[in-house]
Parts: sequence; structure tokens; C-alpha cells
Amino acid sequence: MTATELSDKFEISVRTVYRDIQKLIEAGVPVITIEGRGYSLMDGYTVAPVQFTEKQANALITAQHLVKQSNDSSFNNDFEEALTKIKSVFKSSVLEKSELLDDKIHVFNNQYESISSNALSEIQLAITHFNYMEINYRKADDPNITFRRIEPCALFSTYQKWILIAWCHLRKDYRAFRVDRIQHFKILQEQFEDRKFSIQEYFASCPYDL
Repeated sequence: MTATELSDKFEISVRTVYRDIQKLIEAGVPVITIEGRGYSLMDGYTVAPVQFTEKQANALITAQHLVKQSNDSSFNNDFEEALTKIKSVFKSSVLEKSELLDDKIHVFNNQYESISSNALSEIQLAITHFNYMEINYRKADDPNITFRRIEPCALFSTYQKWILIAWCHLRKDYRAFRVDRIQHFKILQEQFEDRKFSIQEYFASCPYDL
């Protein structure tokens, strides 16, 4: 395939195609250039298929049941899509046993309060790409909604609730926001400078108020 065809197929730039091909070559993958036809792998070269043991498959099935306890639909959907792709490479015998186990596991939902959210996946991207966020937030003890411009830094989960730790430009300090109390959010293209935030240091010095 040509660089342009690869670019169109995977929806990336031609420059990215060239960069990734160079990385494959540096990693020892025998990529060859065919004049007028583009790139190909050397005849006879194959990538060893990914194999999962029955225990590893069972661990993924168990994780699926635990993930379902999350009230964030974006996170649940992304996990389900990923697991479907992973299960497609299970050996038939492993797949059969994992489906049997799936019917024999149940995790009770002990939440006394059920508020759903659909933001976790986007927030994770904002954290790793250092994108500013604008949110409308409602605290548990205050019916009023406040506007915040924040720098998302980290996430943690407690009592089946996801908590976002962020630098709040309104308070000029780190604040903890329950994801399911974010009424509206917007991920900005503008990026902030990495503050080298440490979640361990935060827990040691700054108790959160939700």
C-alpha cells in the first residue's frame, strides 16, 4: 500500500505514516518498498498471535463485571468495545470457558445514590493531553451551579464514584470534583503547562472535600 492509501485507511497524516514506518524498521520489522506500489512486509514474515490463558481470560471477564458498577457510560462503552476486540482472539476453548464464567459471576451494586455520568473517557484524554476544561459544577450541599476553568490532573475512585482532581482557576488551588456532579463540560484545545502533579503527595497533604 502507498503512504497515501495508509493515510486514508487509518485516518492519519502521510507524515505520520512515514514516521511509523521508520519506527517499524528501527524495531526490526522487515518493511520493504516496492517501486510504484508502496510498502509491504517481507514475504514469510508474520506477527505471533496474541494468546490468552484461561486464567487471564477469566480475569478480564471478572474485570468486566467490576467495571459495570461504574456509573459513567462512556467508560463502560469503551471497555465493552475493547473487550469485544480482545475476546475475538481467544481460542475457542478459552472463549467457551470464559462465557461459562460470565454467567456465574455477579457483583452487587451497593450504591445508595445513583447519579450517572458520561464524561470519564473525555476527561482521561484531557488529563493526558493537558487540555484545559470548562465545567459547570454542583456541590452536594449547594443547589447553585458554579462555572470553573480547570486543569485536570488525576482521577481516583472511591465508593464507586469517580473523582477528578484539578487545578481550579477560581479557587487558585487544587480541588476535587465528583464526575457525576459535573453538569456540563467542555474540553478546550488550549493546553496548560504540566504542573508535575503527584496524586500520592496530594493524598498525603490535601484531604478532599466532595
